[in-house]
Amino acid sequence: MAQLYLIRHAKAGERRLWTGDDIDRPLSKKGWKQAELAGKRLAKSDPTALLSSPYVRCVQTLEPLAQRMKTTVAIDDRLTEDEPIEPVLELLAETPNGTVLCSHGDIIPATIQTLKKRGASIRTPVDWRKASVWVLKRDKRGRIVHATVWPPPVV
Repeated sequence: MAQLYLIRHAKAGERRLWTGDDIDRPLSKKGWKQAELAGKRLAKSDPTALLSSPYVRCVQTLEPLAQRMKTTVAIDDRLTEDEPIEPVLELLAETPNGTVLCSHGDIIPATIQTLKKRGASIRTPVDWRKASVWVLKRDKRGRIVHATVWPPPVV
């Protein structure tokens, strides 16, 4: 069965302490460790493409995997924080099998909950923590039929 991977960005510096534009807030040291470990695990799944929200912390979450794959991270604004869910669902429908997508703590729960309402089974307890990875399985028609989550790497 074909699958996609939807990862929440790894730990970033605290929002309340960041003085710049939030889009530029980077990963913390722990976040970089999470990104490296998540990338190592995802690399075993032979990913085909990497898509990210334009936020620095999302792009950085995929950078270790991109280095392993010898590729780059493509930006897709539909994965941006505080955006509507319908465009995200459209992105999931049009994205090639094996794609890894990185987004935010509001987008991922809303996406999973909408997929569940549309008939996808959620086969593990939900986990919205930073650097958790949702594995979305698609049927032959491309419809997401079930999802499981990998907990964030322990660092």
